[in-house]
Amino acid sequence: MGKKIVVLTGSPRKNGNSSALAESFIKAAERNGCSVTRFDAAELSIKECRGCRGCYGKGLACAFGDDFNKIAPALETADGLVLAAPVYWYSFPACLKAVIDKFYALFVGGRSFAGKKCALLACCADKPLSTFDGLLVTWRGTIRLMRGEIVGEVLIPGVAKAGDIQGTDGLRQAEALAEKFA
Repeated sequence: MGKKIVVLTGSPRKNGNSSALAESFIKAAERNGCSVTRFDAAELSIKECRGCRGCYGKGLACAFGDDFNKIAPALETADGLVLAAPVYWYSFPACLKAVIDKFYALFVGGRSFAGKKCALLACCADKPLSTFDGLLVTWRGTIRLMRGEIVGEVLIPGVAKAGDIQGTDGLRQAEALAEKFA
């Protein structure tokens, strides 16, 4: 049986560049025999973490009962995690950042990403690679704290309009990254 991968996306644009990166990764992973579960954070209702430490106290990851409780079980049983996001104002979009902040529930609940392969797919309109710096600090710190293994990062600058990703090698990089999960 193939590996189970959770893909979390952060773009509210269904046909945006980061969604195209996610789709390329997913198709390649599925061709390689992996099972992929995708969650689009922009379509979920996830409140900010309140730091209440009531995590898993009622049998759910988050005591406040938002859509993170749909994601948490998939994360717990997954072999891999991929985040796909555009960079909005030097970080993750708010909808995906809310999901990342809820990883606190997993941490408090004694869960980790140990043994899980983790990867990042990101793009931005700005051309300098330094535009990704804030996102990378959050990403790398989160995976390090959760004891996951970063197996790759695809960072594609200079893609502003939907479809601009087609003029880069980003989709090929996302497909190649899927090989590391097989």
